[in-house]
Amino acid sequence: MTETGSVKFSCEQVPAKIASFAGFKELNRCRRRLVDLGMVGIDANGIGFGNLSVRDGATSRFYITGSGTGGIAELTPADFSRVVACDFARNWLRCEGARIASSESLTHAAVYQSDPNAHAVIHCHDLKLWKSLLARNNVPATPKGIAYGTPELAYAVQRLFQTTDVKDQKIFVMSAHDGGLIAFGKTMAEAFAVLLQQ
Repeated sequence: MTETGSVKFSCEQVPAKIASFAGFKELNRCRRRLVDLGMVGIDANGIGFGNLSVRDGATSRFYITGSGTGGIAELTPADFSRVVACDFARNWLRCEGARIASSESLTHAAVYQSDPNAHAVIHCHDLKLWKSLLARNNVPATPKGIAYGTPELAYAVQRLFQTTDVKDQKIFVMSAHDGGLIAFGKTMAEAFAVLLQQ
């Protein structure tokens, strides 16, 4: 894995208590399974990888695992951040909670903005599956030169929704992010099932 685990956007963090939210239990259940599969966690250098989010009702806001939570076995609501606004052009977001939103928050936001039916997003890592999907060349993929956690990636994700069948496949490959995959669905269970079907 080549990421540094660092947040690349400008963040306006509003301290707030995050209480339990709709979809929290299902998210944690799926996250535990992803940790067991080695698709979410921390690498040999102690850097966390993978993040999950759920949409906040019918809004464009969403709850996402906080930055630096990859090594925590069981998350509590306090380990999440609520993204309440973002601006790709300014590489900026506003979040609420004790933790800064995950480094991949702009990518999650791009999925939610592009598909009103998406209510859950998983960003995970599986190098074998990643290589297989790239080799098959029938799953949408972001361009190779676009780094994770950047506005350029968010725009590339939006283009996938405009130019490919990603809305139907509910999964895409992050070509410049070794092992990086994004799956999404109406529920976290559906997003997780999409991953397992590959």
